[in-house]
Amino acid sequence: MKTLHHLKPNQMMRRIGTSIGAVILIAGCASTPAPTEQMATSRAAISNASSAGGKEYAPLQLQAAKDKMDAAGQAMKAENYVLARRLAEEAQADADLAVAMSRSDKAAKAAEAVQKDSHALRQEIDRNAQ
Repeated sequence: MKTLHHLKPNQMMRRIGTSIGAVILIAGCASTPAPTEQMATSRAAISNASSAGGKEYAPLQLQAAKDKMDAAGQAMKAENYVLARRLAEEAQADADLAVAMSRSDKAAKAAEAVQKDSHALRQEIDRNAQ
C-alpha cells in the first residue's frame, strides 16, 4: 500500500483536490428534497379546518395556518426547502388546532342546548305534576 510520503507535492495536491471535489459532489447530491408531500398535506389540513368551521370558531388559528402556507410557498419558490418544510409543518399544526377548537366549541354549544332543553322539559314535568 502506498503512503502519501512517497508522492510528489503535485500528486498529493491533486489527490486532495479530487477528494474535496468528491465530498462536495456527494454533499450536493444529498441536499434536502422539495417538501411537496408536506405542502400538499398542509393544504389539505387547512381545507379541512375551513370545512370544520375554522372561520367561525378558530379564525386566528386558521389565518395563521394560511399565512404560514403562503410563506412556505415563497420559500419553495426560493428553493429554501428546509424553511418551506418547517413552515408547512407549522401550518398543518395550526390547521389541526383550528379543527380541534372548532369541534370543541361545537360540542360545547350542543351540550349547552341539551342542558337548556332538559331544563325546559323538567319545568314542564314539574308543572304537569302539580
